[in-house]
Amino acid sequence: QVQLVESGGGLVQAGGSLRLSCAASGRTFSRNPMGWFRQAPGKEREFVAAITSGGSIFYGDFVKGRFTISRDSAKNTVYLQMNSLKFEDTAVYYCAAAGGFITMSRRMGDMTQYDYWGQGTQVTVSS
Repeated sequence: QVQLVESGGGLVQAGGSLRLSCAASGRTFSRNPMGWFRQAPGKEREFVAAITSGGSIFYGDFVKGRFTISRDSAKNTVYLQMNSLKFEDTAVYYCAAAGGFITMSRRMGDMTQYDYWGQGTQVTVSS
């Protein structure tokens, strides 16, 4: 049974930082893209960041250099370092992993390309 378990969410003041982790179990994703999405109350889930097995990285337009995605394939884990957090970053953050390859870079932010999802971790930024 494949599981993705996020951790690291919490309450932080605007301008602060958080580091999210997502540990996968049940299969290895060392050759597959992994990513982060988020969903704020009343809004659709949106793409945050993704990283391929080769280390190619993609970010949502709103990131603007504030977030950094990384992975440790040996640990089957993906991370999201979030700096300069804003009130509007408040959301549930979800980890996702693709079961296969995503062949087109423009689809890295497409939720339908990801087969496995974590339960989400709440990030709340106070203004």
